[in-house]
Order: sequence, then structure tokens, then C-alpha cells
Amino acid sequence: MKKSLLAIVFSPFLMYAQEIPKLTDEMAVKLSEKPLHCINQEYPNKTAHIINNAGEVPLSPKDLHPSFYGCFDWHSSVHGHWMLVRLLKTKPNLSVAKEIENILENSFKKENLQTEADYFTKYQLTGTFERTYGWAWLLKLDEELATWDNPKAKIWHQNLKPLTDKILSSWKAYLPKQTYPNRTGVHPNTAFAMVFALDWARATGDEDFENQLTEKAKYFYLSNTKTPAYLEPDGSDFFSPSLEIADLMRRVLPQKEYVKWLDNFYEKRSLENIEKIPVVSDLNDYQTVHLVGLSFTRAWCMKGIAKSLPENHPLKKDFQKTANVFLNNGLPLLFKGNYGGDHWLASFAVYALED
Repeated sequence: MKKSLLAIVFSPFLMYAQEIPKLTDEMAVKLSEKPLHCINQEYPNKTAHIINNAGEVPLSPKDLHPSFYGCFDWHSSVHGHWMLVRLLKTKPNLSVAKEIENILENSFKKENLQTEADYFTKYQLTGTFERTYGWAWLLKLDEELATWDNPKAKIWHQNLKPLTDKILSSWKAYLPKQTYPNRTGVHPNTAFAMVFALDWARATGDEDFENQLTEKAKYFYLSNTKTPAYLEPDGSDFFSPSLEIADLMRRVLPQKEYVKWLDNFYEKRSLENIEKIPVVSDLNDYQTVHLVGLSFTRAWCMKGIAKSLPENHPLKKDFQKTANVFLNNGLPLLFKGNYGGDHWLASFAVYALED
């Protein structure tokens, strides 16, 4: 009996823990099936719209968000679009390239994206909508388009601009007022969002936003020591609060200062704990399946931190190796659950597989 595609793609990872996972064309196609399937799937849907009056009750997700209504919730749709843009940009010869392009062409219609931008002024109480997790993924999507020298990407990027400008304006107004960071392991995590925002600011040359983010990161985290990562994770975490902070601070501090900061940030028992594989007791539970995503986010943080450390730092090789273990653990699980994981995990996997 012939092996299934999944077996062919993943069998090396299952057999050899030391194997370095790569985003092959075969894996890219298989992962792309997740957002291709759900971007135009309106239901089930977890809307985050605050209904302000009876007139807003009948509005469907697609009425509110004609571009980003699918994939269960707005932010998952946004990062599903980021993933498809990323694959089309880096692997233009995939067998599903035309299908991806058609999906994006429809989502990035100028009038649809204008409606997405108008959402923030048309309805009351939208100031906290997707703050700051969805905002971060929107900037990541914009960054991907802004840095792609492709005729269609330039049009899509221009069409996205009203929404990007609205998110950026909201973030610049909010950040000075944010007195405390959110150290949670789920959506509101501040450090994660600031990572993507800082990457966007540097990629697009927004020095004012970059400086604002850099100073706020230092205000929030520079004095942090002995982080209690031995208590991680919570039962539905898909972020490591401590690793997200460490991933942000490597972008903010020069290497010598960063090493000193990192050595004071982690104790031995915390390091030992965050290198443990998350136990996922029920892949079909929409909250518990978050822990699969934790393997991917720990992997991408550890890879980035390792890259920022000098060759002689003990965590460099340790984090590189552990990141691969997390990837080898998470990738097979991605395909074994239900829509609770299907609507979002693939984009996390693609980002974690980046070099």
C-alpha cells in the first residue's frame, strides 16, 4: 500500500527528532489547503463585534468584514491571507499558485478593503477591536505586500492601505496610553504584537513608530529579571509569555546588552520548563488545541533568539535544537484535529518554518 502524502511529508520528522524541518513544496501545498478551504467559509464564526444597537443585530460576519470574514474569526482570516501571500511570494511555482492568486484577488478588492477600514469609524465601540493581536497580523500582511516587487502585490498593497493606515493610527494613539503590558499566553500578548509592529516599522521606514515601540519595549521589559517561566503554560496558551518578551528584546538591544539581559531574565528551572513539549490532551477542543500552536511559537522564538546570540552562548545550540523538536512535534498534530485548529495553525507553522 502506498504511503499517504502526509506520511511521506512527515515520516522523516517522526523518525528522526534531530531532523531539521523544512518548508518543502509538498508541505507548502498541504498547509495551503487549510486557509484555501476556510477563507471563504463564513461559518462557524466567532465575531468580535460589539453590538451597539438593534440595527446591528442582523449583520453577518461578511456584512461587517467583506475581506476577512472567514476562518472562524477576523484575525485568523488575516493571518491566513498573510500565509497565502507568503507562499505565493516565495514559492510561485506551487501547483496551487493560481488558486491562491484567485483567492487573494477576490479578498484584496479595493471596495472590500475600504469597507474593512470604514468599520472602525462606521460603528461605535470598535476602538478595541482586535487590539493588538489582529492589528499585528494586519501589519505583517502589509509588510509582506510592501516588500514584494510584484505588479499584483503593488495593487493589493495599495488597496490595503486605508485599513493599514487606520490600524497604524489606532496603535500610535494607544501605545502611549498603555501603562502595563499584557503577559498572557493568548491573543492580547503585548510582546508578540510589538514584535510584528517593530518588524513592520523597520521594513516600511516608519522611524517614529519604531522609536515609539523601542522605548515602550524597554519601559515594559528592560528591568525584568528571573521571569517565572517555570509556571508556563496555562491550559490554552499558544504563546510563551517569556519567550515572546525575549524575542522582542533581541530586536531592541545590541547583542552585548541583550546577552546580559537574557542571562538575568531566565533561571535554570524556567529554561528547563519552556523546553518541555506541551501536552495536548484533546485536539478537537477549540481551546486545548491552542497548545499545538505553542510548539510553533516557541520554535520561532527560540530560532530567532539563537540567531541573535554569539557563537559561544550555551543557549544558541540548545535553542536551535529544541526549536526543531517543537516543530517535529507540532507539524503532525496540525492535521489530526478539527476546524478548531484547521482555521489557524497552518499559518503559524509556515512562520515557524522560516529560516
